[in-house]
Amino acid sequence: MAVREAEPVETLQEVKDAGLDREDLLGMYRNLLITRGIEERGHILYKQGKIPGSFYTGRGNEASAVGVATAMGPNDVGTPLQRDMGVHVTRGIEPWRVFAQYMGRVDGPMAGRDGNVHMGDSRLGLYAMVSHLPAMLPVAVGMGLAFMIREEKRVAIAWCGEGASARGDAHEGMNLAGVRRLPVVFVIDNNQWAYSTPSHLEYAVDHLADRAAGYGFDGVVVDGTDVLAVYREAKRAIEKAREGGGPTLIESVTLRMEGHAVHDDAYYVPKELFEEWAQRDPLERFRGWLRDNASLSDEEEDEIRDGVKRILNEAIQRAEESPLPDPATLLDGVFATPDELETPHHK
Repeated sequence: MAVREAEPVETLQEVKDAGLDREDLLGMYRNLLITRGIEERGHILYKQGKIPGSFYTGRGNEASAVGVATAMGPNDVGTPLQRDMGVHVTRGIEPWRVFAQYMGRVDGPMAGRDGNVHMGDSRLGLYAMVSHLPAMLPVAVGMGLAFMIREEKRVAIAWCGEGASARGDAHEGMNLAGVRRLPVVFVIDNNQWAYSTPSHLEYAVDHLADRAAGYGFDGVVVDGTDVLAVYREAKRAIEKAREGGGPTLIESVTLRMEGHAVHDDAYYVPKELFEEWAQRDPLERFRGWLRDNASLSDEEEDEIRDGVKRILNEAIQRAEESPLPDPATLLDGVFATPDELETPHHK
């Protein structure tokens, strides 16, 4: 079961064959811009002292996140991590609620609880992470097992980074998913640095997707700066899982274009590597593709960019007007009674 290296998407016809029209493409571009804009403004809010704790961004990973999320069905679920802001944006979490989450306000998806990037909204099929490490892979596998037992044609998507993929819970989750042929798609965002450890000191295989064969399912390597290639491969994997074909491991190769978090200046990454990957910026790459293949005009681009800027500026203002949580509500929502469960365990 050899790993496959995905080819880039080169023509508009390939996009149409994958189920996207021109409006979909412009929507993806808008989501890419919103994703980067949220994190750029988040950086400023952090420096202003308005975001508590540390702060993590996914600059360079936007296309991977937006591509996978665009491929998800409305009833599918996912467990995105701190580099996957584009998943939240694409699935419909409003930017003002993201900023409220960053600042610990009650209107954030987690109502002012948990870490500033530990967010999700179960109504949108997104489940908040318990850790940046692969602790959510077994959670997604559990959801996939539930879908199989209930005979529901739904798919769970689980994310982790390449460094996190070395942990035991990643192996355990993938092994069980492979054994039971569960409807799960694993996405490894390979940004080449596990904090300060480079890839060649992280794993001995050529590609992390090579590991999929050991679990009994397919693996594919895709350029994580190519939003359309990511979409195509994620769509294939999700639909295969939905029809009973079992899991797929997608290795999305990018470069983390900033440090591990705001406290890290990434001094250990060679300057030449940053310069090389800056030429493959996912937003500029897709913008160029739209210009060459989908007749994106100056007027359309200006309209999209102005709209995004307006949305984000209004979002920050609205988020800052959101109140801080009442300490008396600290335990609200922490514990569930059997009657509150969808399928009470005692029945």
